[in-house]
Amino acid sequence: MNLRRDVFQAIADPTRRAILLLVATQAMTAGAIASNFDTARPTVSKHLQILTECELLKQQQNGREMYYHLNPQKMKEIADFIEPFRNMWDDRFNKLEDIMKNYKPKD
Repeated sequence: MNLRRDVFQAIADPTRRAILLLVATQAMTAGAIASNFDTARPTVSKHLQILTECELLKQQQNGREMYYHLNPQKMKEIADFIEPFRNMWDDRFNKLEDIMKNYKPKD
């Protein structure tokens, strides 16, 4: 059975977000990734499986080693989804800042 994973459920987990940060700058093997966590290696492997199924990570074999690297296109999809919310909150904070600049306390 091929389980379809939701990308937002995947990034909801702090360990998976930490893995994404680790591989953001360089491809890493599962062992190298697991060495950064105090959890069992099979647990990290499960996180890698979920991130790979969501296409947030891509696998690339180099000899006997499997390297994991970030899929920037999928990350861009997440950023594109979040951008309207970021713009909305920036606009609200800018309006609040304008109000606060013009605020004069009553004596």
